[in-house]
Amino acid sequence: MGAGHAATALSQMTGSTIMIKVPAISVASIEELPAQFAPHEEPVAAVMMHMLGDLTGRTLLVFPKPTVMRLAELMLRRPVGSSVAFSELESSAIKETGNILSGAYMNALSDFLGMLLLPSPPTLVIDMSTAVLASAFGEFAPDPDSVLCVESEFLLRETDLTLRGFFLLLPDPASLQVMLRALRLA
Repeated sequence: MGAGHAATALSQMTGSTIMIKVPAISVASIEELPAQFAPHEEPVAAVMMHMLGDLTGRTLLVFPKPTVMRLAELMLRRPVGSSVAFSELESSAIKETGNILSGAYMNALSDFLGMLLLPSPPTLVIDMSTAVLASAFGEFAPDPDSVLCVESEFLLRETDLTLRGFFLLLPDPASLQVMLRALRLA
């Protein structure tokens, strides 16, 4: 549901027809995630937000760098290949995109669990995937063993271009137990 809401929001923001493939959902260890995003030597962009409300933790929306550059062009209504560097304008467009897309995933989770989830303002990090994850999860005491990962592919119908992104959810330990009880898994 969250991926469908995200595709609708992305369509409205870009003025493009955007279809979505059925997302792949996995629970992966922190060590396995960088290989899913991009090769280790390639940078990624991540929009990070704190999750507040009935559950607390952190969310990340991660894109390989070529994808985030194209997404910035779409948001700013620029031609393909016109963005070669990441200025303040591109950063702002990606943070707003991350805010809206992560909000769509969080709203779906909120509705499903019947709990209030509120996002913090977004921050943007562009770095190698291992550094992004270390930055995002470094504040959590105990180190997380696994992360919920939703891999989504958005297809832009007019250009036949596919944008691939990853939504990561890392609830704090107490919130994880609340989620498991709500899903009747604990």
